[in-house]
Amino acid sequence: MGVELRIHTLFVILIAICMLYSQSLGGTMSAGLALWLLIVAAVFVRECARLLVAAWYGLRLRAVLLLPIGGMFAYANPESQELANSAETQYVLALAGPVANLVTALMLAATMTGASAAFPLLTLPYVTPMALLRSAVWLQAFLGILHLLPAYPLDAGRLLRTSYTHASGQTSPSRAITLLGQGIALGTIVAGFSLHDPLLSSVGFFVFIGAQIEDQGVLFQSVVDAVQMKEVMLTDFAMLSPSDTLLDALRRCIHTLQEDFPVVRGTQLVGIVNRQRILDSLRAEGNGYVQGIMTRSFQIARPEDTLGTMIRRITAGQGLTLIPVAEGERIVGVVSVQNLMSSMSLLNEQRRLERISLER
Repeated sequence: MGVELRIHTLFVILIAICMLYSQSLGGTMSAGLALWLLIVAAVFVRECARLLVAAWYGLRLRAVLLLPIGGMFAYANPESQELANSAETQYVLALAGPVANLVTALMLAATMTGASAAFPLLTLPYVTPMALLRSAVWLQAFLGILHLLPAYPLDAGRLLRTSYTHASGQTSPSRAITLLGQGIALGTIVAGFSLHDPLLSSVGFFVFIGAQIEDQGVLFQSVVDAVQMKEVMLTDFAMLSPSDTLLDALRRCIHTLQEDFPVVRGTQLVGIVNRQRILDSLRAEGNGYVQGIMTRSFQIARPEDTLGTMIRRITAGQGLTLIPVAEGERIVGVVSVQNLMSSMSLLNEQRRLERISLER
């Protein structure tokens, strides 16, 4: 359906944990694998509910990263990202997962106790490879309850972080929420070791790692959203005309390090062409015109647009590696993936030196 599904390697670690847990109880490795599949099923129920909510709100997703505690969404365009950050959407997305898991747990419990009045639903331990039917009920319930804890990146923790961020307008309170979540995760790990419960320790470990993964993404986003295109765009660049021959374009390539070129008719941008595309066309078909091989699908940015907006546009566009920056109809700069890291590094160094100069 156009959404990339990524499964984190933590799921592989979880397989080993479930198998070792089963063997420690005198069970088989296949029983441990079955327990792992029940955990995957609980995550599946949760994420299906969240995906339905995302579709209801018209959110376009680029990828879903699955962790043993749930999934993380990456949005395909800035509009979806902004809509997902709105208060109403945040709350509904946060409720969808726990509600789906808890309702599924109730339905399974009702079915099993209805089929057999002697079904040992409340027998300890609740989750064990030695009683997979009982574990199926409690894993759904535990995943739902888990996300009601105020530990980021769990649903309740994400809502708490969003509320603090919107109230303050700064990232420091949200960072404190992240640290709170990691503290709860570490406490869960210690409790699991104290109670000799490897699954409880695993939950704390996965919450801790999930917080780090998502926090890095949030911090990166806060950095790129603070940088404007005019601060990192290249102002010394070459342009081509759609009436230029491919040999003329190749001669232009020799005298520049650019990989991608804006194609301009007068002052109007009409396309983008890549150096490699020029070479491939010359080798395959001989000389021709730039207009015959240029890409007519492109995005135009303004100097005041943020770098975060540009990155989301590049991510949403298939194979998009260059964004021209225009004032009105005039191209005043370009931002390319090729030069972006170098520009960001130099900008960071410039800001550092300016701070040192002001402190003196």
